[in-house]
Amino acid sequence: MPTYEYICRDCDYEFEEFQSITANPIAICPKCEGKVRKKISAGGGLIFKGSGFYITDYKKKSTPSVEKTPSKTKTTEKNKNKSQKKAS
Repeated sequence: MPTYEYICRDCDYEFEEFQSITANPIAICPKCEGKVRKKISAGGGLIFKGSGFYITDYKKKSTPSVEKTPSKTKTTEKNKNKSQKKAS
């Protein structure tokens, strides 16, 4: 749930309220019972917790190199043997 900021139009009292998105905005100041308006804020931002974050933490794993398949060389050798038998 987001935290909304309010300011009183009468006494300039500023306060925050933790409300659900669907809740109606607060209309009365808790200090002087005057009219309040909702402030426009940029939000809390992103908070990182922990000992630290490094570029290597999210590094993609290297893909294993694909070795040449021996089946291609065997096929080529078989074709050479067949052509040599036909020539004989």
